[in-house]
Amino acid sequence: MGSLFSVYATVALFSYIFGGSLADRYLPGKLIAISLLLTSLGGLILATYPSFFVLQLIYGYWGFTTVFLFWSAMIKGTRIWGGTKNQGQAFGFLDGGRGLVAALMGTIGVFIYSLFLEADVQAANILERQHAFKYVILFSSLVVALAGVWVYFYLNIKPDEEQGIKSSSHSLKDILKVLKLESVWLLMLIILCAYFGYKVTDIYSLYASEVMNYNEIEAANVGSLQLYLRPIACVLFGFLADRSKSIFWITIGFLIMLLGSVLFASGIIKSHLNLMFFLSLIILAVGTYAIRALYFAVMQEGKISLALTGTAVGIISLTGYTPDIFAGPLMGYYLDRFPGLIGHQYVFIYLVGFSLIGLICALRFARIVR
Repeated sequence: MGSLFSVYATVALFSYIFGGSLADRYLPGKLIAISLLLTSLGGLILATYPSFFVLQLIYGYWGFTTVFLFWSAMIKGTRIWGGTKNQGQAFGFLDGGRGLVAALMGTIGVFIYSLFLEADVQAANILERQHAFKYVILFSSLVVALAGVWVYFYLNIKPDEEQGIKSSSHSLKDILKVLKLESVWLLMLIILCAYFGYKVTDIYSLYASEVMNYNEIEAANVGSLQLYLRPIACVLFGFLADRSKSIFWITIGFLIMLLGSVLFASGIIKSHLNLMFFLSLIILAVGTYAIRALYFAVMQEGKISLALTGTAVGIISLTGYTPDIFAGPLMGYYLDRFPGLIGHQYVFIYLVGFSLIGLICALRFARIVR
């Protein structure tokens, strides 16, 4: 999985910068709709359980469809929708809504998997598990396709004339203008650190399985249940950000993420400490989702022009989302090399380091804003 996500991220990195300029020239709704429809087609191939080479092609294809047409268009559309006074709420609702959908999809996916799994989860062989999981993939693909159709007809976010849809092609001048802003460089690092924390959420269910000794269904439910914290944290911090400064609450988020990562890195959370496990997981998840909800909401505070939002998002994402390339293999190496608690401790030690770097960058950004 780490290798597949690296293929995805490599293609995505090139898509960020070129897709950014595209978002400054076309309406967000149309780009997003086409992206969703193309993405859903990959799921149909995934459901056939193809070879590893074909899987690499699918993940590379998704790196293009989910970023080139989608990512910058989504961020720019949200920024336009939020106006000048509600950036925190706009991005809070965006990420909170995404989190709610992810949690619902996770819960429904677990239900579908258990429904079509004819044998007991512990006794089921690989063919029985493949049969059940195929329906999870097909369900997900259907939802993505229906979302694409819905967005095409009903998402009508348009910028004011003075905000503009740029008619020029990808411009080196625009890139240089964006790169002159210190806030852009700091935002790159803030997102990189926060996104590494988000990638670590992928191993919550694995921690439940390997360290807390939960079975597959219980561990999957842990992964799904923590996702329900995302909409609560995102919406709450979005409202708080609009009543002060988004960067202030990003700083608080890094402090919370640091506390949670220290708890897991210490190795004190073991199989007999279920309450401690859930409390630490909640702390870490809230900090992670608070930052994730707000890191694009600070673009206005950082004096990044709305007309160049797509270009800026592409450049920032080029660095900010590099954990898509290295986080999977890095975590996979330690989790495979040091099975059980020790491997997870190594991963969370890295998260402690990223939390500290993100905190320093957030404090510097706050100083610039002042």
